[in-house]
Amino acid sequence: MVKKILHRRSVSTAAAAVLVGATLAACSSTDSGGDSSLLEQLQEEGVVTVGFAGEAPYSFEENGQLTGATVALHREIFGNLGIETVEGVNADFGALIPGLQANRFDVVSAGMSILPDRCEQASFSDPEFNYTTALMVPTGNPMDLTDMQSVAESGARLATMTGAIESDYAESLNIDNMQVATPQDGMDAVTSGRADVFALTGISLNWMKNNNPDAPVDVTPSFVAVIDGVPQVGAGGTVFRTDNQELLEAYNAELEKITSDPEKYLSIVGEFGFTEEELPDPELTTEDLCAGNI
Repeated sequence: MVKKILHRRSVSTAAAAVLVGATLAACSSTDSGGDSSLLEQLQEEGVVTVGFAGEAPYSFEENGQLTGATVALHREIFGNLGIETVEGVNADFGALIPGLQANRFDVVSAGMSILPDRCEQASFSDPEFNYTTALMVPTGNPMDLTDMQSVAESGARLATMTGAIESDYAESLNIDNMQVATPQDGMDAVTSGRADVFALTGISLNWMKNNNPDAPVDVTPSFVAVIDGVPQVGAGGTVFRTDNQELLEAYNAELEKITSDPEKYLSIVGEFGFTEEELPDPELTTEDLCAGNI
């Protein structure tokens, strides 16, 4: 297998964890002392609290209700584990792992990319979604942007979401980029002219475009980013604290029943724009993604 590039956010994320831990410990949703006690506590209470970043169509609020593809998966999986209610805590994407470490929520529900630096700080489920990247540009794509290399060569002003993998791509290609907190902020940067392009997962950008038909933007065809000649094959999963292995294993057992059955998978996430193209490749493992071996 080709070597995946190592991403460089572990130091800043760890520092953020200290700050968030100091400020959020008092409002922990869980304060479990071990694996089985957390799983048993969630089953006893019937409620799991998930951290999300408001990124449609993965996990977001609509009319005051928590929804999205990862939320739908969680309702199915945790329901099968005897945990009937999924409640959410909204946070900036870059604050999700620190918030998890600070016990602000039980798991992270954000379709988060499985990356080596993140695996050093938390445990990931088996892959739930395959990822490709796309670009949101002004209508007509006046700079003819197609991928990250074209952004670098054109000198286009790039916006990326804080903590998202596209920020790593920009860093690796030495592209100056505006950091935004949410996908909506990225779209706003393009429509206001503060940025020429916003890079994010293709599924997210197409969802935004389809749900904002009057916005003067286009979304390029999705692509697999290439860094130093290496295709950046990626997948996302649910994030757990490292000491919650029993909960993680129970979750993975239920997840496998879904991802091994395309019809079942699409019955849960299809309404959010996901297709079999996003169904994770069974040969794409969390172990290899965490090791940077893909």
